[in-house]
Amino acid sequence: MALSAMTAEQRAKALAKAAQARTARRALLAEVASGVVSVAEVFERSGQDLVGRTRVAPVLRAVPRYGPARVAALLATSGVQEKQRVGALNDQQRDSCGL
Repeated sequence: MALSAMTAEQRAKALAKAAQARTARRALLAEVASGVVSVAEVFERSGQDLVGRTRVAPVLRAVPRYGPARVAALLATSGVQEKQRVGALNDQQRDSCGL
């Protein structure tokens, strides 16, 4: 099924919306990295559109002293796929990844 072509105005609006989402996601990850917001607090806010669409792995990597190896091990023991989003986590996965 072919998608309909977007007009220039629709494309510009979509690009602006995507840029705004990336900026907000970057701010969220910066708050996690600075310790202002904990991973558990991020998981509690999973009902929010932006937070729910954020992937779990970058949130965990934003935690100080959690690099790719430690995050991969935590995701494996928690049963969370690397590309899984925060909004798709069940309660058991949230508890095991909540640090």
